[in-house]
Amino acid sequence: MLDKNAKYEILSFSIGDTKAGTKMGKMQIKNLSDSSILNCVLWEETLNRTPDIATRTGNIIKIITASYNEKYNNCLLNNFEVLETASLGIDEEKREELYNKIIEFVNSFKKEDLKDFILTFLNENKEKFIVAPAAKQMHHNYIGGLVVHTLECLEFAQVVLSKVKKYINRDEVLAACILHDIGKIYEYEINLESGIIEYNEQFKKDWITHSQFGFSLCMSKGYLNIAKMIAAHHGRAEWGAMIDLNERDLEPFYYIIHHIDDLSAKFGATNVSEINKL
Repeated sequence: MLDKNAKYEILSFSIGDTKAGTKMGKMQIKNLSDSSILNCVLWEETLNRTPDIATRTGNIIKIITASYNEKYNNCLLNNFEVLETASLGIDEEKREELYNKIIEFVNSFKKEDLKDFILTFLNENKEKFIVAPAAKQMHHNYIGGLVVHTLECLEFAQVVLSKVKKYINRDEVLAACILHDIGKIYEYEINLESGIIEYNEQFKKDWITHSQFGFSLCMSKGYLNIAKMIAAHHGRAEWGAMIDLNERDLEPFYYIIHHIDDLSAKFGATNVSEINKL
C-alpha cells in the first residue's frame, strides 16, 4: 500500500524533449523509510509551475498528487512539496581544499615529466575541474563531485598500493586515478544555480565518452599504461569500457583503476546529502 505521508529524496532530475516537441522532466526519488526507488515523469505543464530549486538533487519532498503504475515504482508526478532543500554541492572553500590535496599527490610523483604534465593540465582546467560532477545520476552528482571522487580514488589507491607496490608503478596508478574521469569536465554541464546536470551534446559527438578522452590524452603523451588503465576502468564493454576485463591474459595492472573507481562510487560521498561528512 502506498504511504501518502512518505518522504522522498531526489536522486536525479533531468529535462528532455518529447516526440511532440514539448518538455518532459524525469525524476528518480528514494523513499526514506524503505529505500525503494520511484521513477517519475513530469509533463511540461508541471515543469512550468515548478521552480528549479524544487527539483534539486538531494531535496527531501512529499508527493501531493500523482498517478502510479501497478507496481508503484513509476509515476506521473503532478504536484509535490519540498520539505528540505539540499545543498548544491561542495562550497568554494572546500573545493579549493580538496583540489590542493590532489595537487599534493601529484607533487609526490617521482616521474618529473608525468608530474609536470598533470600539474599543467589541472591548473589550466582548474575552474572546470573543481565544479564538475562525477556523474549525472549514479554517484557524486553534485557541484564539486568530480574533485571529491578523484581524491577518494587517490586515497583508496594508497591503501591498495601498500599491498601491491612491488608489482605496479605508483605514479602511474595515481595518475590514472586523477585522469580516468577527467573528460567529465567537458562531458557534463552543471547549472551552478539549480544543480541540474546535462550532457554536453557536442562532446558526445566529438569524443563519444569521457574514457575515450582520457585514453587519448594519455596516449598522445606516451603514457601507455595509464591510458590502458583508463580504457579498462568501466570493467565491461557493455558498461562503456574500451578494454573489457573479461578478456583473457590481461596484465594485472589493467584491473586496478576499475576496482578503485568502483569503491569510491559505492562507498564514497556519493550523494549530495553525504558531503557534510567530508
